Amino acid sequence: MFKDEVTVYVRAGNGGQGCVSFRREKYIPMGGPDGGNGGKGGDIILTANPHLNTLYHLSHHQRLIAPNGQPGGSNNCTGKDGKDLVIEVPPGTVIRDREHQNILKDLKESGDSIILCEGGRGGRGNKVFATSTNQSPRYADKGAPGEERWLYLELKLIADVGLVGLPNAGKSTIITRLSAARPKIAPYPFTTLEPSLGIVAMEDDRSFVMADLPGLIEGASHGRGLGDKFLRHIERTKLVAHIIDGSSAEPLDMLYKIIRKELSLYSPKLAKKPAIVVVNKMDLPEAASNFKKYRAKLPRGTVAVSAIKRTGLETFLKQVWRKL
Repeated sequence: MFKDEVTVYVRAGNGGQGCVSFRREKYIPMGGPDGGNGGKGGDIILTANPHLNTLYHLSHHQRLIAPNGQPGGSNNCTGKDGKDLVIEVPPGTVIRDREHQNILKDLKESGDSIILCEGGRGGRGNKVFATSTNQSPRYADKGAPGEERWLYLELKLIADVGLVGLPNAGKSTIITRLSAARPKIAPYPFTTLEPSLGIVAMEDDRSFVMADLPGLIEGASHGRGLGDKFLRHIERTKLVAHIIDGSSAEPLDMLYKIIRKELSLYSPKLAKKPAIVVVNKMDLPEAASNFKKYRAKLPRGTVAVSAIKRTGLETFLKQVWRKL
């Protein structure tokens, strides 16, 4: 199941307590203190794993606590450090402090990591406190507590091209024709309920990543339909492809303006991204008629395709690569 936002509580391990101990061996009547230090608590580390593409694995583990350090022992033995707790998330995960909403780290690349909570320092054993005037200290430090905080994790998929459009415009069909992605396709609105990624391979070993997003409708910025919550996944894209249903009874230029408006309301920066307009379903007679009628009102360079018959897709890919 796809999950692109989750809230978790994380706590580093506490430091182990220092030991109070005295050396007692035969023929050594004045052995002195030999209590060791406690071990350090484990850290909380978040790292980007390229094999993950969802935060679903964290939705059932909302409390993540690293092991504590072990107490010190006699004979100057230091306690074992607590093992660091490494939490794997997909590349593109933005980590925020839930209370202040400030961004702590944006794990954009595979292997990026951050220590979010440091484990507590181990307590000092009584050996440390021995001096010339206090040769038999009978006290030791307690271990320091580990850091803790609530985190809000937000996933923004990393893709080169994002497909946006109204429901049933044919976005899912296009990505299945161009890549190995297999989103659900059906003749009714909102068949795509979560983003889908596909790698598009071209000639000469050229390739790029394409993202298919759930359909937008007018008023999505106010929560209509699936709302605009999935638009975060094209914030990182280099290019936006507007897919228009050429067979629609509505004017094609109006369909384009609806999507542009929703993108602008969500983020003016997103609306300024380089874009390509694609009129789909040209295998239908009404689509061909509409394209001829409204072509002059659509942006220059608009591409006409039929995802079903695979016509026009090569021209679309050439435009995409040129802009990338």
